[in-house]
Amino acid sequence: MRLLTLAALALLAAAAPASAQLARPNADGVNFAHVHLNVADMELHKRLWVEHFDGVVVTKGPLTVVKVPNMLIALTQRAPTGPSQGTAMDHFGFKVRSVAEFVAEWRAAGYEVQSEFTGSEGFPNAYLLAPDGVRFEIQEEATLPVKVSAYHIHFWVPEAQIQPLMAWYAENFGMVIQSRGTIQTAGDVPGMNLSFAPCPANAECGPTQGRAIDHIGFEAVGLVQFAERLKARGIVYQTEPRTIDAIGLTISYLVDPAGVRIEVTEGYHLY
Repeated sequence: MRLLTLAALALLAAAAPASAQLARPNADGVNFAHVHLNVADMELHKRLWVEHFDGVVVTKGPLTVVKVPNMLIALTQRAPTGPSQGTAMDHFGFKVRSVAEFVAEWRAAGYEVQSEFTGSEGFPNAYLLAPDGVRFEIQEEATLPVKVSAYHIHFWVPEAQIQPLMAWYAENFGMVIQSRGTIQTAGDVPGMNLSFAPCPANAECGPTQGRAIDHIGFEAVGLVQFAERLKARGIVYQTEPRTIDAIGLTISYLVDPAGVRIEVTEGYHLY
């Protein structure tokens, strides 16, 4: 099985164009793929992600996604049960060429800027809110070759849960544990940094399903075999792998120990 997996990875790497949106998979056959948002107004969100992020909208059957470098943003038209703040998946983050310019454009469009500050890596950062309470962070990288590039997702969980959760992602998704600036509790999977922070005192950091950030997603080479490996470790799936021809994906769902819903797919690399 290991030889077959490595062979599949080699074929995928050879076939992937240089402009591929998603990162190449790691030795476990995994890369980060998407965040999935519940939104009350689909058209508003499509315009927002195109106008401010240079995103490209792709529709396939009933599925709508916006492509940005390193990530897809999937949209479901459904009013969320609450914002992303207050869940274990507090926000996701991007690098931008200029925080000041991005913030000015965001404010001019009538959207909320929560705060501007110096981030963990010593660069200008800001927290912003999109409609429906979708929280995201931007970090400046002046030499970025594109306007925006997906960079990190940030878990907020009880402090005692951080190390076990990091170990869970390392074991099951091949996350390489390493710091991000002054954030020691972080790691990388191809295409995305995963950062972990203590849930603030008196705050709720609950499950994500139904909220503005409903779930996050990883691609897996050989999804059915990948699922069998995780189930052998005692992981229970919400939804077993199934192929949906209308969207060209094989999908499955599980929930991590912090309550973050995860979709594992095969086929998003073709979008």
